[in-house]
Amino acid sequence: MMLPDWKIRKEILIEPFSEKSLQSAGYDLRVGEEAYINGELIDVKEAGKVVLPPKTYALILTLERIRLPNDIMGDMKLRSSLAREGLLGSFAWVDPGWDGNLTLGIYNASNEAVELTYGERFVQIAFIRLEGPAKKPYRGNYQGSSSIALSKRRKR
Repeated sequence: MMLPDWKIRKEILIEPFSEKSLQSAGYDLRVGEEAYINGELIDVKEAGKVVLPPKTYALILTLERIRLPNDIMGDMKLRSSLAREGLLGSFAWVDPGWDGNLTLGIYNASNEAVELTYGERFVQIAFIRLEGPAKKPYRGNYQGSSSIALSKRRKR
């Protein structure tokens, strides 16, 4: 079962919370303080924006910290207005027990640069209640992230 707006407000820790981001069945995550493009870490908060060049992959940090209880997971989708501009997003499930800011991968498939401003809503997360609490809530390598988290996968 997906959580409606009033249950999201009551059951999910979202910091900082924005009423404007709360939707009827989800929450719009905003562009956070950091981005990583072409090997360069960008201070989005200081610059006020990040520009994704054409045919470029970027990592974007969410402004929000999300903490999920052991019986709720998250499913993320790129906002449709950004998809209409040529952005593609590949997002993993947000596992029950997750706590931290999210590092999200975005690809600009268009032939034009796309600008994202600090604090702009760019991804919606919907929350799904499990049949019961997870026996193995998330405790992985990215738990507690508060800045861009590059891949921690072992290189072979």
